[in-house]
Amino acid sequence: MSKHERWSRLLELLAAEGRLDVDDAATALEVSPATIRRDLDELAEQRMLVRTRGGAVAHGVSYELPLRYKSSRHASEKQRIAAAVADLIATGDVVGINGGTTTTEVARALALRAGGGSSGTGRRDSSDASGPSLTVVTNALNIAGELAVRPQIKIVVTGGVARPQTYELVGPLTVGVLNEVVLDVAVLGVDGVDPRLGLMTHQEDEASISRLFAERARRVIVVTDSSKMGKRAFARICGLDRVDVLVTDSALSADMAARLAEAGIKVHAV
Repeated sequence: MSKHERWSRLLELLAAEGRLDVDDAATALEVSPATIRRDLDELAEQRMLVRTRGGAVAHGVSYELPLRYKSSRHASEKQRIAAAVADLIATGDVVGINGGTTTTEVARALALRAGGGSSGTGRRDSSDASGPSLTVVTNALNIAGELAVRPQIKIVVTGGVARPQTYELVGPLTVGVLNEVVLDVAVLGVDGVDPRLGLMTHQEDEASISRLFAERARRVIVVTDSSKMGKRAFARICGLDRVDVLVTDSALSADMAARLAEAGIKVHAV
């Protein structure tokens, strides 16, 4: 196993478990504990993890792990959420999607639905039956890359500066494009949902772009697994009054569901 393969495997284990033990990792990768220690030291130098006595842990805020190493967390829940969101999107809609693992699954579900001819919540009249069934506006490079090859979807990519941790484009160039479009639906992934403070994410530049997605949309759908509910993060996106629908998994607590309903949000727990 090459160093690159070991590093990828170690980060996948860290994303899944949140911490690593040197001896356990050595057994899993079938290498010596000394090799694992060297790998963890080098990964720590690159700020991919935090070294501890006998192993390593993820950074205090999990966004420090690149997106591809976070995708295994709550994977089945995110896929169910994505399928439910696809059912809420109508053929012909202009859909804004920010970056994240759950929104990436939403984009994949929309691509499958568009390819299969399903119309979600309804089909719009159109004089051009050969045109795209959806228009997706995104600041996420990975989502754009996956959808660009789908002829049924018109993909619009914002400009901006790429953040390597999340593949999101941010900054004035991103704002410039979003200010020139109108969205039917914004699908937002978040890092925290607080009943009082609203939607939050870890980075202030990502928060400002997600806020603009919400402002440009007629309807806002928030997608997040239940582990983010009741959590806070550094940067506020917007209040719950801006949210129309929240789609999460069935582990959502009854108390949180009631508080969201009081805020006028339609909750889908799948």
